[in-house]
Amino acid sequence: MAQRPLSFLTSSWPWRSLAYLSSGVVVGAAAMVVFALGLAAGIVLLVVLLGVAPLVGLVLASTSVAAVERRRLRLVDLDRLDDPHRAPDAPGLRGWIATRLKEQATWRELVFTLLSAAALWWLDLLVLGFSFGVPATMIAATSGETWPWTVFGVIVLLSSPYTVTSWAGARAAMARTFLAPRDRELGEELREVRASQSRLLDSFDAERVRIERDLHDGAQQHLVSLGMTLGLMRLEVEDGTAQDELLTQAEKQLSTAHKELRALIRGLNPPVLADHGLVAAIEDYAGRFPIPVTVDLLMPERLSRKLETTMYYLINEAMTNIAKHSGATSAEVHGRYHADLFVLDIKDDGKGGLDPAGGGVTGLADRVSALDGRMRVSSPAGGPTLVHVEVPCRFA
Repeated sequence: MAQRPLSFLTSSWPWRSLAYLSSGVVVGAAAMVVFALGLAAGIVLLVVLLGVAPLVGLVLASTSVAAVERRRLRLVDLDRLDDPHRAPDAPGLRGWIATRLKEQATWRELVFTLLSAAALWWLDLLVLGFSFGVPATMIAATSGETWPWTVFGVIVLLSSPYTVTSWAGARAAMARTFLAPRDRELGEELREVRASQSRLLDSFDAERVRIERDLHDGAQQHLVSLGMTLGLMRLEVEDGTAQDELLTQAEKQLSTAHKELRALIRGLNPPVLADHGLVAAIEDYAGRFPIPVTVDLLMPERLSRKLETTMYYLINEAMTNIAKHSGATSAEVHGRYHADLFVLDIKDDGKGGLDPAGGGVTGLADRVSALDGRMRVSSPAGGPTLVHVEVPCRFA
């Protein structure tokens, strides 16, 4: 646990966050000046019916601000944001302008640009000033009577990496909300990939149900019949003979196979998941887990069957990885619903060192991607390991 803050402080994230906020001040201030001048010119020229062009120019200029913001986001968000704009419906400048003015993405970018020019860059400047300007002023004014303020300035300065990074993360999340393409704005190829992923997920779910049914109605019934046959054979065998010992061993092996098959069937299609939902299913699974697991899942109502099933097996796979590889003594599963997102955190106190690029969480990433979600993994050497998942959430 003690290595985590040190790992963060020695990483590039505080510096990337500082660069993101500093450049945000420059971009926001420039946008404010341009929009103020353009708006003033448009209002003045509107009197003589010439002000429409400057106002349209301001709307279109917001697409450039948004393009710069998408590039800046790579400083603090590793997921690339695709351009939501489509190719113009007609050639030439007029066709480009007409297409852009009809797109909802353009108007979302205008709102973001106005928000950035009016408030966000001021907040960036405020955070930077509080993190560095205030401590510098207090430390520079050191005297025998003001030493408590100097101590306070040093404390603020030492906490500045966390302050800057926290605001940068919140600001980036808000920018992504405005600038990320919606489903209808995605390219046809990407839409087909996502539709294909969804179809595969549905087919896997159907196949899993079929296998569970076949095992329950086929293999399990055969084991029951075999148990009855062994019972009848025992009636014909005297106690204490070699045949009696062989029958006893066969019955023990049959009982073990039956238990393992029941566990397999329950894992393929847990009845508690179908009957009582995701929260009850995870609590049931955690109760049988080899290490203590704290489950804190709150949902206003049940999820769709597809989302419930996928999230159950995602958590199941993550917990299996913990049991096999982490060396943890405890784990936590925390989930909440926020603004049409299901936000899930799976944490353990194990040895850490999990490298997402090494393939250790490929299965988890595939499940999240099929739901059009996002996943982040934090696993410094020495632990703890945190898997953070966000997936779009629609209730059944």
